[in-house]
Amino acid sequence: MPVTIKDVARAAGVSVSTVSRALAGPELVSPATRERVQRAAAELGYQPNRAARGLITGRTGNIGLIVPDLANPFFPGVVKGMQARAREADFAVFVADTDEDPAVEVALVRQLAKQVDGMVIASPRMSEDELRAAATETPLVLLNRRVGRIPSVTVDNVDGMRQAVAHLVALGHRRIGYVEGPRTSWANRERLRGLRAAISATADGGADVELTVLGSFLPQFEGGVAAADLAVAAGVTAVIAYNDLVALGLLNRFVARGIDVPGQISVIGCDDIVAAAMVHPPLTSIALPKEQTGRAGVDLLLALLKNSGRSAVSTRRELPAHLMVRRSTGPAPTAPAPTDLP
Repeated sequence: MPVTIKDVARAAGVSVSTVSRALAGPELVSPATRERVQRAAAELGYQPNRAARGLITGRTGNIGLIVPDLANPFFPGVVKGMQARAREADFAVFVADTDEDPAVEVALVRQLAKQVDGMVIASPRMSEDELRAAATETPLVLLNRRVGRIPSVTVDNVDGMRQAVAHLVALGHRRIGYVEGPRTSWANRERLRGLRAAISATADGGADVELTVLGSFLPQFEGGVAAADLAVAAGVTAVIAYNDLVALGLLNRFVARGIDVPGQISVIGCDDIVAAAMVHPPLTSIALPKEQTGRAGVDLLLALLKNSGRSAVSTRRELPAHLMVRRSTGPAPTAPAPTDLP
């Protein structure tokens, strides 16, 4: 027979209502009582009924996560980190994919708000006004985006780009290209800002480095393939991609054209997805802490829920980025890559 709340109450020597309070609202009972109830529940293998607990607490025990593209290998790491931290706090995670569509994002917030206690949106494509409106519908945390006072977890994109530029300049590169992602992406704007700041700093150090922005492309493999010919035509000796998927597309097209990487052109990605170390040549990439980002997002959301939806004391977290140097970057070539198409 399944263990009931009455069995736990009997084993702990307390009333059924005390067990309910100890498990659903631990702060409502004394530490000694809470420990005794939790120990009895653990020893008996008691699993509380989530629906019944929701009637008591007014909480669903669910967290919503909205991502722009689950096919992008960056986001499964975020999901894994979120689920691990949510599980520790006895929450379940509902995951939804918007396929990079801001209108779908808005609709999903409205649909999920009634089924979850709070929501995390990763790399949101919505406007700032739409995100502020969403934050009035449900406790909300943003990943890879900052908007006003909405709690957020971001990565230091500016320093990541500084590391990438310093690496390339040390290798002798003076003509660097950047393949932009979606212009609606906050991370794209931050990466471009970091690149420009890093390029400007090299001038103060005596290096004459030129940055060529190659335009906005899909944040996918196909985007990199489309950007590769422009990079070659621009005469850059190194190119930094918005993300690793774009960088892999660049590598693919360069190989198709017989352009040696890194002998004739160097490539750097961003995210450090698993495939980055598996391709040939292995991809130099700015590593972002994916699982840590997911865990931090849940931490901020739990703090919000504890404060009844009001912003917690610490509403922003910025995590470090680290350059992972592999064989897709090398010394600047003495002659530029050929610009003739095959």
